[in-house]
Amino acid sequence: MKSSTEKPMTVRLPADLADQLEKLIQATGSNKSAITVAALRQYVEAESGQVQDIKDGIAEADRGEFASDSEISSFFSKYGG
Repeated sequence: MKSSTEKPMTVRLPADLADQLEKLIQATGSNKSAITVAALRQYVEAESGQVQDIKDGIAEADRGEFASDSEISSFFSKYGG
């Protein structure tokens, strides 16, 4: 019996990706749902982090929090550019 915290989802995959997924399932013995959930979870977490970083940066800019000229010069002296 499925957990009430799970929701079914249907997606259409490009044929090449579906083939790669099937090969991975055969090679690992894992199931399609487990692999798909793991991949989607990793993607969503990464994208969510980037979105939050962008929002944080915009909020800093809105508050006028910018790097000074000397901080920028120091950065480029250290890392080149």
